[in-house]
Amino acid sequence: MFLSIKKIPRTNWSSNYAFNFKPKFSTFFYLCFGLMLFGLGEGLLIVSLSGASPWSVLAQGISLNINYSIGIITLFISFVVLIMWIPLKQKPGMGTILNALIIAAMIDLCINFVPSPESYISQIILALVAVLIVGIGGGIYLVANLGPGPRDGLMIGLQKVTNLPIASVRGFIEISVVSVGWYLGGTVGIGTLLFAFGIGPAVALGLYLVDKIFNN
Repeated sequence: MFLSIKKIPRTNWSSNYAFNFKPKFSTFFYLCFGLMLFGLGEGLLIVSLSGASPWSVLAQGISLNINYSIGIITLFISFVVLIMWIPLKQKPGMGTILNALIIAAMIDLCINFVPSPESYISQIILALVAVLIVGIGGGIYLVANLGPGPRDGLMIGLQKVTNLPIASVRGFIEISVVSVGWYLGGTVGIGTLLFAFGIGPAVALGLYLVDKIFNN
């Protein structure tokens, strides 16, 4: 089952190495497509008004305790996570850069053009859809192997060290992050919890689907 996946699958469009700035067109296409889905899901979670993502809760919690904005704290957290890559032997690439640019653009598009649901049930449904889209998008862009974003790189590095399923590693990271953020005063909503507990299985499902579609 997809929950037991421990490695990022490889396909005929996967790059042979992350530090590749001249990938095949198909590799670049799937990288961008996956990141667009990832950003769409992140944006839909915000639009759902059901709670921010765990890392945003962490940034909010830290900002409440020191005199810096959430944006600055978010940037600081990203740098810290990238530093944590060093002992985990993770390598950046084109995907690491495009991760920030494409996801930010998709979030802005969602906020500007997707209306927020009025009913509570609709908000929860949209949050569930958002988590699923983030997971599938994450699975696609990770298979491209052109460098993960900071959080995904941390997930991959910890998985290699622990040899635990990707779903378990990602779930542990997100639940730990939201727990610290909540303890520091960050606001947690049902969408936050859905993301924290659901993103691990969702990413594993995305990897499983890519493997099944392109390697069978």
